[in-house]
Amino acid sequence: MTNRHQQPLGSPFSASSTAEDVMAGLDLTGATAVVTGGSSGLGLETTRSLAAAGAQVIVPARRPDLARAALADVEGCDVVPMDLADPTSVRSATAQILDSVDRLELLMAVAGVMATPERRVGPGWESQLAVNHFGHFTLACELYPLLAAGGARVVVNSSAGHALTDIRWHDPHFRTGYDKWLAYGQAKTANALFAVALDTLGKSDGVRAYALHPGKIITGLQREMTLQEQIDRGWIDEHGTVTGTGFRTPSQGAATGLWGATSPLLEDRGGLYLEDCDIARVSAPATPMDYGGVRPYAIDPDAAARLWELSITATGATPIRP
Repeated sequence: MTNRHQQPLGSPFSASSTAEDVMAGLDLTGATAVVTGGSSGLGLETTRSLAAAGAQVIVPARRPDLARAALADVEGCDVVPMDLADPTSVRSATAQILDSVDRLELLMAVAGVMATPERRVGPGWESQLAVNHFGHFTLACELYPLLAAGGARVVVNSSAGHALTDIRWHDPHFRTGYDKWLAYGQAKTANALFAVALDTLGKSDGVRAYALHPGKIITGLQREMTLQEQIDRGWIDEHGTVTGTGFRTPSQGAATGLWGATSPLLEDRGGLYLEDCDIARVSAPATPMDYGGVRPYAIDPDAAARLWELSITATGATPIRP
């Protein structure tokens, strides 16, 4: 996939479209989906929408009891314990999923963390890269036999935050000084590059992958930020009311991922970055983040292949052979 494919298709949906708009009239009976982060925020909207369309939905969750309570009224939904920061936990969850179903039509990587204090997980990994990328990378690799069996679409939540930085190849784990926003930006670039590499490796099996920016939404993703930080950024007021321009509802925030998962316009297309329920345009390096688009470095196939090898080495995940 080259940059010439990274341009809008003229989708009938837009930034204001909701999950309900995108899913109207769709029947996913017989399909099985895995949705990380599927019990809160955009993930919960995604789970509800897929289940309402008839899909069986599996939600891996770090706190399974809370997830089951949040999903108690959603039919056709199962919860399995999983902590994206713990490779052993991810492998345990994938083993449980492999034992329970024979194929997957969808993998929705919605879970994530943002702007967290410096934390080390696993063998000393920077935690945002570990949770947002390494955890989902391992999950997809270990579930790949099911994805191939279902000719699945894999949809990964990236962010406009990827514009903050390319992969810091010289120091991806911030050994020389931590910056929570650069760490977040790097993890979101990793999400985008992961989709490029997975699509390249998986398309011969019918597995297509996409990354996306869901838009600006106040959800639990901001839980590591103080109220004052969010006020200073112009997102909310002192009462927690959203005051920033361009913010979306959770339903609108889930729409682009659901469009990526289901749109017939994406047949025979993959490795793309999506926004506003369409393919995003490529943005110039100096373009302000809020103007949208995807930076060229986040869809570069050589960088994607390099990150894939780095991730295989780091996680020991099962390699995918094209």
